[in-house]
Amino acid sequence: MNLDNNPLVVLTTGCNQWDQGLDVMVEGEARLVTDGVVLERLAGEWAKKWDGRWQFEATDGGFRHEAGGLALVFAVRPTKVLVFSKGSFCHTRHLHQDR
Repeated sequence: MNLDNNPLVVLTTGCNQWDQGLDVMVEGEARLVTDGVVLERLAGEWAKKWDGRWQFEATDGGFRHEAGGLALVFAVRPTKVLVFSKGSFCHTRHLHQDR
């Protein structure tokens, strides 16, 4: 797996509109989540968010689907967050520094 060799990642999200909304980029280190309690909590939250269409159950090591297969779950601890506002076209950033 590539993350074994280099766990540094960039996550992006935003909207498809040119003149409104936000785009967000999060830089950080991806870490595999295997804690059963955390996976159960995440599975429950995602099931609520997706109106029951989320059909995965938490198991040791990730999520399983009724059709089979294991989905790995990663957490990213941000080291830098960039936010771009569209329409007003401004931006900001946050750098996390351990103290």
